[in-house]
Amino acid sequence: MNTRRELMFGMGTLGTVALGLHAWPSLAQPQLTDTGTTHEQRIPNTPLYTHEGKAVRFYDDLVRGKVVTINMMYVSCAGICPTATANLRQVQKLLGDRVGRDVFMYSISLQPLLDSPEILKAYAELHGIGPGWQFLTGDPADIEQLRYALGFYDPEPLIDANDSEHTGMVRIGSDADQRWTMSAALATPRQIWRVINHVDRTRVSAA
Repeated sequence: MNTRRELMFGMGTLGTVALGLHAWPSLAQPQLTDTGTTHEQRIPNTPLYTHEGKAVRFYDDLVRGKVVTINMMYVSCAGICPTATANLRQVQKLLGDRVGRDVFMYSISLQPLLDSPEILKAYAELHGIGPGWQFLTGDPADIEQLRYALGFYDPEPLIDANDSEHTGMVRIGSDADQRWTMSAALATPRQIWRVINHVDRTRVSAA
């Protein structure tokens, strides 16, 4: 499994935003908790809350059969998070009415004890987030399991303990087609938009 530093290095040497598409099983498989996983997928069915206070299951309600973008953030982040959120807001604009219909955007808090649904809702409103993009929080242990399963981790414990180390990438994938890749959160909005289109088989077929 590539670390965040290796991903960034690879993107620099390849001169591209997207890394190679691959099947989900190549992602890290953490030790499972009682949240479990789906019977065919290695995507945890983690219980979460949206910024609107709705209880959801990560796989069943948010990912199953969908094209998704997933990034990690936290409200008190003074580094990349506000800029990444603003950048992804431009991606949302490029996608237009596809967001919430064909493509679903998710931002997961790395500080769930601080980022309640109410706090995340205020953050979403501050950044002008439109429908189809949900900010998520939950139990810290569940968030940690989900973070590892999604590949937002570093094998060095001291680096991995730093929340800001996990905010620079966006995982983009199609669950239906098992097509998954990553993009830098600060790539140009149009580059990220193209990666999403490349993962979305309906767009590839149309092209």
